[in-house]
Amino acid sequence: MRLTVHSDYALRVLTYVAVAPSHTATVHEVAETFRISHHHLVKVAHRLVKAGILEATRGRGGGLRLKLDPNAITVGDIIRASEDDFAVVECLGQTRYCRIAGVCQFRELFRRALDAFFAVLDELTLADAVRNPDALRGALDLTSALRTTKKEAPGSGEAPRLKTTRPG
Repeated sequence: MRLTVHSDYALRVLTYVAVAPSHTATVHEVAETFRISHHHLVKVAHRLVKAGILEATRGRGGGLRLKLDPNAITVGDIIRASEDDFAVVECLGQTRYCRIAGVCQFRELFRRALDAFFAVLDELTLADAVRNPDALRGALDLTSALRTTKKEAPGSGEAPRLKTTRPG
């Protein structure tokens, strides 16, 4: 299985906003920081907003912020929100044309493998992934670019757990 660029970009944008929780990041600045497609990043940010992981505000001072506490967001949640298709073999998808789909053992094997894949991704939260915020801010050259806002950062209260459905 190969994840798309959308998962890669989702991980990047969430890392960016997680290491600067008092900052409202724009898609433009994230795209420039990572030297990635602004067009693709807009789509990724939209998906993350729809999934309830990010919140977006318009207008002056608007941008992207985490909607949930980073401890409540697993890497599995991020990947589920950023990908459309987890059918690693045709018989796991919506359409099944294989002549032996009803009698072979591969479907169950790949379903179990996909469940194991997500079980591992669900062990790591966004907070775990950004445990070194100073180093990440330095690598992203964010220290001088950050503007502080008066909004309360996610994680200062009890955040709800993101509810996602498992593929397969």
